Amino acid sequence: MKSLLIFILLFLLCSCWPSSVSLSDTGGMPEEWKTFSVTTLANNAPNTPISYSANLSEQIKDGVQNNTRLLLNPRSGAGEIIIEGTINNYSVLPVAMQEGDNAAKNRLTVSVQFTIFISAPKEDKMTLTSTRFVDYDSNTDLATVEANLLEEINKQIVQDVINKLLSNW
Repeated sequence: MKSLLIFILLFLLCSCWPSSVSLSDTGGMPEEWKTFSVTTLANNAPNTPISYSANLSEQIKDGVQNNTRLLLNPRSGAGEIIIEGTINNYSVLPVAMQEGDNAAKNRLTVSVQFTIFISAPKEDKMTLTSTRFVDYDSNTDLATVEANLLEEINKQIVQDVINKLLSNW
């Protein structure tokens, strides 16, 4: 009886054992994807800081390189993945209205429309609209906090692009 119990226990443990263990991440992307490029985002939104489209484009490059196995292709518009986009909205609106039509907070909103062209394993095109916002105290001058707010928004937009690459192919 004791030997039968040991046999059953060993059988169960062996059947649950992983068939392979690896420290390398193959990711959720096709193996054919090796390189990517990002064209500088077009800016169709009024009031956007002059350097914003270039800064966001660079942050997308850094984010994809640092969080996926894709390598940046030095030639713009080359690679298995080509990311293009347009900044469509950059606005500041009052939120959290208080008595007397005064806003307690303002909301900075940025919206970017991306088109992601895929050349391998088969030609395809994905689209993504990322709209992100952050609230800040209405007594604060936007110029003093804008860089920090945009940094926070950019992290979220970059994550949206990475999630799209990893989940929708």
